[in-house]
Amino acid sequence: MKKRSNSYGMNIKNIGIAIASLLTLSACSQVYSNDIKPVKIDGSSTVFPITEAILESYQSQPAWKQLKNLTIESDFSGTGGGFKKFCAGETDINAASRPISTKEMAACNQSKVRYIELPIAFDAITVVVNPQNTWTDSLTTAQLRTMWETNAEGKITQWNQVDPSYPERPLNLYGPDTKSGTYDYFTQAVIGKPKMSRQDYVFSADDQALVNGVVQDPNALGYFGYAYFEQNQEKLKAIAIDNGKGGVIPSRETVETNQYQPLARPIFIYVNAKNAQDNRALEEFVEFYLQTAPELVSQVGYIPLPEEGYHLAKVQWQKMEVGTVFEGKPQFDLSIGELLRKQANFE
Repeated sequence: MKKRSNSYGMNIKNIGIAIASLLTLSACSQVYSNDIKPVKIDGSSTVFPITEAILESYQSQPAWKQLKNLTIESDFSGTGGGFKKFCAGETDINAASRPISTKEMAACNQSKVRYIELPIAFDAITVVVNPQNTWTDSLTTAQLRTMWETNAEGKITQWNQVDPSYPERPLNLYGPDTKSGTYDYFTQAVIGKPKMSRQDYVFSADDQALVNGVVQDPNALGYFGYAYFEQNQEKLKAIAIDNGKGGVIPSRETVETNQYQPLARPIFIYVNAKNAQDNRALEEFVEFYLQTAPELVSQVGYIPLPEEGYHLAKVQWQKMEVGTVFEGKPQFDLSIGELLRKQANFE
């Protein structure tokens, strides 16, 4: 997979960042400085900007210099690719843009990897076109299905095949690869079945590469996480999604009011529970993640959870409650309120 430089100019592969808890570093550095273990993160490119911002926040604190040789190795290989490593015990944290699947649950169980599921934000999968596209501002979910379903492969290749009022121009599609949680969620939400997307499109695990593709192609249509649109909105045009109630543009407000459906979704980090118990550095990093997420999620361009959501995540983390509330499958049309109820009823 081709690596990219992040928006802060740092190389994302094997980012070595010495970490320490802002709250307890001075007291505990002497305690475990001789037992330092690296923290390894992989998974979703959608979630990556949040993790990136939190890593940079850690690095900006003077306290981090007090511990030496403690590193965080951060990479992204998609939600599915990340879960493959996580469930094999190769990583400590998997960032995920969908809930863990039944197949992944079985793989983790086989390897005796117990995981803690922590929602960290909401996302609005954003459908975009090039600004030179003057013929559409809104698409129905039925039109998206016409474009992306398996039966469209090699057949729906022109814009006017989607709507006769559109021009006879090539329809060039850009989207995440099949290891992506965004691919999984979009495909099920729009087409209705998993893995039933056409495959004759330009795909990448790198969302910034998809942004660049749409920016350079007047005939393009693509989709990816909302933060990548917000960071590039002067070069892209977001399409309103009409699920039968009129077109709705993705935004913080339309997600919080449950209007942007079916493409609004929670995003997560999954933490290896045993590793957290054995590695004080990992435990404190996750605590810092939950502490700083409310502010940094918003800065990056995603939709933060209400204060109650982060409180529930912290309680779950402190109790080391393992498992998932999603039964191995995504839930569409999930509101932020419904997510909070799932968290509160977690057993």
